[in-house]
Amino acid sequence: MDISKRIAEHYNLGEKDSFILNTAASFLYTGFGSTNIDNYEIKSAELAETFLTLKAVESSVITAIKSCILSTQFPQNPIAITEKILCDAGNYYLGTHHYSEKLKLMKKELEAISGKKIDGNSWRTTNIKLLATHHYHTDYCQLLLNQTKAENLALIQNRQEEKINKKNEAELKAAEKLSLELNNQTESLDELIAIKKKRIKTVRGSETMFRLSSTNNVRISEMADNKAQIMITVNSVIISVVFGLILKSLDENRHLLIPTLLLLIVSLTTIIFAVLATRPKMTAGKFTKEQLNNKSVNLLFFGNFHNMSFEEYEEGIQALLTDQQFLYASFTKDIYGQGKVLGRKYRLLNISYTIFMYGLILAVIAYAAAVIMN
Repeated sequence: MDISKRIAEHYNLGEKDSFILNTAASFLYTGFGSTNIDNYEIKSAELAETFLTLKAVESSVITAIKSCILSTQFPQNPIAITEKILCDAGNYYLGTHHYSEKLKLMKKELEAISGKKIDGNSWRTTNIKLLATHHYHTDYCQLLLNQTKAENLALIQNRQEEKINKKNEAELKAAEKLSLELNNQTESLDELIAIKKKRIKTVRGSETMFRLSSTNNVRISEMADNKAQIMITVNSVIISVVFGLILKSLDENRHLLIPTLLLLIVSLTTIIFAVLATRPKMTAGKFTKEQLNNKSVNLLFFGNFHNMSFEEYEEGIQALLTDQQFLYASFTKDIYGQGKVLGRKYRLLNISYTIFMYGLILAVIAYAAAVIMN
């Protein structure tokens, strides 16, 4: 509830919306443990409706509170700002540095409620899937938590990989030991384990390379956007100054007309190429079953799935996570696609900066010549 209040303060909600949000947050987990854990939101909404009806709360407000609670069900599709805030508050922990501790406590809680031990691998797989498919709905949480959420995903994936590798090593050791006993093989068990460990290190090195390459590409892209923003800002100021000061005095200084036009053309052209460098390119946002079966689609790029349903995308992610070759191919395509975008950005930025540099020199020379010749 404290988290939802913190997010709400950023959006300066009105009294009615604040009441709806705070009440929904108070009742959100009241149904937990009293019914099916996967559908506790429905029970929470029913309890809220019963209580608020007894308190004679306006029916439209009760409906909004119920809608707010039910919007937290997965797949989440909140509409009102109160619903978006509550959804993000409920999953706020995904993007915090306390994620690992929170995850352990949640596992213990679920084990206590169900009375069953939860398998570690299954638990990590479920949470990897959640982190990979989840997205925050408010820009406040996106800016604040997305980076840490990505780091948490990488950490839990590495943990899962380590556990699987240890299990594989143990199974390999047992299998090879049995094989040596049955077939009197001369190759030592230690040598076989060393080969397996070498393969594991190779896999880890590959994944580290993919992760670093992707991170570096994102940083370089941010640098390109900043460079484009500098060009847009500087030339917008130049155009404002020209229109605000110089054009008003052109009637008295006709000899400055050509240099002024030259300066405007240079600034406008520079802005155009800077904007082209940062202009996003939208795609169809869909992939076909055939592409998924052929493993020719990159599920890591939002442009390939933003127009698809959650169920279709989830099916694709499941196929991706269970096929290492498909996963590495997607990493490769994603990095290659980032590189192509960066190449286009920097090519357009280079043109923008070149036009600005030489154009500004020509404009200054033109002004100087106009003043001297006048």
